Amino acid sequence: MQNREECNCEDDAFTNEDSEEEAFSDESSISDTESVWELLPDVCLRHVFRFLPDGARSKASLVCHQWHDVMRSPCLWRTRFFHFSGRLSKYKPSDYCSAVGYVSSLGVYLEKLEVCVCPPRTSATALRLKEAICGLLNELVRVKAPLQSFSLFKLEMDRSSWASVHRNSVVDSLVYLLESGATKLTTVCLNGLKNDLQQGLKLLSALLQYQKNLSLHCYILSLDLRGFFSATAPVHLNPNMPQILEQLQGLTYLGLSYSCLSDELLIALQQRKGGGRWNSGRDGSILQTFSLHCRRNELHQQLVHGSSWASLASRCPELNVKLTVEQVINTEWLRRILLPGIPLREYNMTAFYSPDDNCSAKPLLCDLLPLYRHSLQYLTLDLSNCRESLDDELLDLVQVCERLVDLRIWAFLEIFTVGRLLHFRMTKTMQLNKIKLRIYSINDNLEEQEDQLEEVLSPYLELFPPELEFFAKVCPYI
Repeated sequence: MQNREECNCEDDAFTNEDSEEEAFSDESSISDTESVWELLPDVCLRHVFRFLPDGARSKASLVCHQWHDVMRSPCLWRTRFFHFSGRLSKYKPSDYCSAVGYVSSLGVYLEKLEVCVCPPRTSATALRLKEAICGLLNELVRVKAPLQSFSLFKLEMDRSSWASVHRNSVVDSLVYLLESGATKLTTVCLNGLKNDLQQGLKLLSALLQYQKNLSLHCYILSLDLRGFFSATAPVHLNPNMPQILEQLQGLTYLGLSYSCLSDELLIALQQRKGGGRWNSGRDGSILQTFSLHCRRNELHQQLVHGSSWASLASRCPELNVKLTVEQVINTEWLRRILLPGIPLREYNMTAFYSPDDNCSAKPLLCDLLPLYRHSLQYLTLDLSNCRESLDDELLDLVQVCERLVDLRIWAFLEIFTVGRLLHFRMTKTMQLNKIKLRIYSINDNLEEQEDQLEEVLSPYLELFPPELEFFAKVCPYI
C-alpha cells in the first residue's frame, strides 16, 4: 500500500509538472503573439492598415503610439473615393461634412481623388450636391492638395433638377480648382457631366490654360470626356473642340463620346504636338488609346471619312481604338461608324431588339467586324437575337479574327455551339485564352439546357490548357 501511495504521489507530482509546463507554454505563446505585432516594422503595418475602412483605422490609431504614428503615414491617405447622393440621413454625416472634413485634415496627402455622384431627381437634392461638390473643390484649393488624378463621375447636369445657377457654380468651382489649386494633375476624368456646349468649352479652355501654366514637360496624360457634353449638344459642328485638343500635349489616353467626333477633330489629333513619333510628348509618348462611346440617344450620324482615321493611324502607329456601342442597331448607322481605317482593338456592343425593329446583327458579324481581323483583340457582344440564329456567324467571326484574345458573348445560342467553339480553340492555333458565354433562354425550366451544356463540356474539361479561362452558363432572358 505504501509503495502504491508513493507511486500515486509521484504520478501526481509528474502531472502537476506537466500542467505547469503547458501553462507556461500557453503564456509564452500569447506573449509571442503579442510581440509579433510589436516587432512588425512600419512598412508591414502600413500594408495591413491600407485594407482597413476609416472607422477601423480610427480605432487602430488608439492602440499605441507606434500605430498612431504609422496611421499618419501619407501613403495611407493618398487615394480617396467619395460617393455623393445629396440625400439627408440622421444616421451618418452629410456628404458635405464628411468630404470637407476629410480634406481639411488629410487633404495635404491626397494624390488621387474620385467622386461619384448619384444624379439628382429633385432641385433640393441638386442644391445639396452643389454645396457638397463646391465645398470639396474649394477646400482642395485651400489645403493645396497635391492631386495627380481627379475624377468626377455622373453629375448629369442636363437634368431639369439642376438650376442654371447651380450648374454655373459647379463649373466655376472646377475652373477655380484648375486655376488655383491643382499643380500636378496628369489624369482627369469628367465622365458623365453632360454640360451644355458653352459650359463644356469653358471647362476645356480652363484645362488647356492649366496645362500651359505647368512647368516644361509636364502634361495631362489621360483625359476622359465620355458623356462630358449633353446628348443634344452638336459638338462635332463646333470648331473650338478640335482647336483645344490640338493644343493638349502629351496625351496618351483620350476618351470621348462619338457625338464629338469629326474629320476636323481627327486632323487636330494628327497635328497635335506629341501626335507623331518624331515629335512626341513626355517620355517619348504619343496618343496610344482612343476610347469612343456611342449611344443611341446621342448624335452619332455625322459623316466621318475613313481616310481621316487612316491618316491618324499612320501618324500614331501605336494607337489602339476602343469602341463601345449602346443600342445603335441600324446597319446603315453602324456602317458610318465602323470605317475600314480604324485601328480597332476593342469592340463592345449592347443591342436589345424590340419586336418593331426590323434589324439584324448578321451584317455586323459577317461584313463589318471582319474588317478588323488583323487588329481586334477584345470582343464583347450582348445581343437579344431571339428572332434570328447567329451561331454560325459568331463562329466564323471568331475564326477570322486572328488576334482575338478575349471573347464575351451574351446571346441566344444553341448549346452545341459551345462545343464547336471549344473544338476550334483546341484544334487550331489561336490566341483566344479568355472565353465567357452566357446563353440566353426563355424557358422557365433551365435544367434540361444546363444538363445538355454539362454533357457538351465534359469531353473538354480535362483537356483545358492552363492559360485558358473558360466560363459558360445558361441564363434566363429577362
